[in-house]
Amino acid sequence: MAQQIDAGLVAGSVLAPEWLPAAGDVNELVPSMWANDVDRAGDGELTISGVPVSSLKEQFGTPLYVMSEGDFRARARDFRDSFNAAFKDICGGVDVYYAGKSFLCTEVARWVDSEGLRLDTCSGGELAVAVRAGLPGEKLGLHGNNKSNAEINRALDLGLGRIVVDSLHELRRVAELAAARTTTANVMLRLTPGVHAHTHESIATAHEDQKFGLSFIAEDPEAPGMSAAEAASKLAVESESVNFLGFHAHIGSQIFEAEGFEIAARKLLAFTHEIQVKYGITLPELDLGGGYGIAYTAVDTPRPAAEIAQAMAAVVRDTCAELGMAAPRISIEPGRAIVGSSTFTLYETGTLKTVQVEVAGRDGVTAPRRYVSVDGGMSDNARPVLYEADYSAVVANRASTATPALSRVVGKHCESGDIVVRDVYLPNDVAAGDLLAVPGTGAYCWALASNYNYVPRPPVVAVKDGAARLIVRGETEEDLLARDLGA
Repeated sequence: MAQQIDAGLVAGSVLAPEWLPAAGDVNELVPSMWANDVDRAGDGELTISGVPVSSLKEQFGTPLYVMSEGDFRARARDFRDSFNAAFKDICGGVDVYYAGKSFLCTEVARWVDSEGLRLDTCSGGELAVAVRAGLPGEKLGLHGNNKSNAEINRALDLGLGRIVVDSLHELRRVAELAAARTTTANVMLRLTPGVHAHTHESIATAHEDQKFGLSFIAEDPEAPGMSAAEAASKLAVESESVNFLGFHAHIGSQIFEAEGFEIAARKLLAFTHEIQVKYGITLPELDLGGGYGIAYTAVDTPRPAAEIAQAMAAVVRDTCAELGMAAPRISIEPGRAIVGSSTFTLYETGTLKTVQVEVAGRDGVTAPRRYVSVDGGMSDNARPVLYEADYSAVVANRASTATPALSRVVGKHCESGDIVVRDVYLPNDVAAGDLLAVPGTGAYCWALASNYNYVPRPPVVAVKDGAARLIVRGETEEDLLARDLGA
């Protein structure tokens, strides 16, 4: 008969992963994981800008993405001001591009513009949101490794500030479409600097064996004797329908270490200098990417914007001095670092069960793990199943004095991989009807949401100065059936 470790001793569960700190105060809010206006009221209920989660539940239902407008704007300003200050003496400041792919709606696009940021888009749909929000074309960029002719033509119609090109084939297509319209395309070339980013393989984007960017190393089959980066640079210089702005690199997402960014910056500056000298031109811009990490759990340690800015400025300043070149105008893409922690997802707890799990390396010994089911899941947060991403959670409608228990928060979908939070300590007295809040869901949750099992996607609520308003309406079953033409 298996020996069971008593559930009352699970505060330091043997089933917990090594990175998960031993359970402490289950009511604690780790500041780095939450928006700056999230707190607990006197009775322990979670509030955002003074609005209790129970009132959000009553007004908008669950699941619900809850976004702090003040926190979003503060993070946007922090990156803008920190980088402008660090680069003022180098190139006059920095252009900060918000990653539309992380989360985009009309209201957020307007916040981005009003805070002095630019917007990076990756599709015709994201461009449509920017147009609807009234953003001028010169403040927009268009990424994507396989842009359609329609998307390129829309970018040309809008006079986009930049079209970021990933391949020699695409560059020829952009040049031809621009020439046919007797206009000029503002183009940056995305390079692959060969830097290994310490992140999940699916979101590391600067190594050779993936779809993005022009290689420094590999010879391009269409240009014998030249790397893809060299061949594309030559074509961009020679094409009369291309306004060649400079280079771009992005080494990945959810990155904390500084070394990869610094190596990539040196490589890009050196290549910029090489092309400028070879062709007798000046390339006015250089995008150093971004993808800075946020805190999804208590062990994540995101770097402050000012620290990142000062480190990058030192590299650019020193490298330009070594090369004897004037610094181009620098741009960056902070990615999830602006929107990620501004938002949490609010769920209602449903069924609960505790199972006995075999302890690795201890024959015949089991320990309890509790499963806490919520009314959402992989349809509103696909990152755990896609990237094995870790999250945290707290009971949001009250405080608890119960013993912490290792728990797994799971969704309602018909998949065993439907896990919202793989490992977290929650109080033993969690019950059906309690509200759970999962922080750090501002980026790549709503954007990746699906209708799996015909579940409608949740609404998005923005909270500011004690008031909540809907900025993205939640779907209804009628919405889902409206596209089904079988009726």
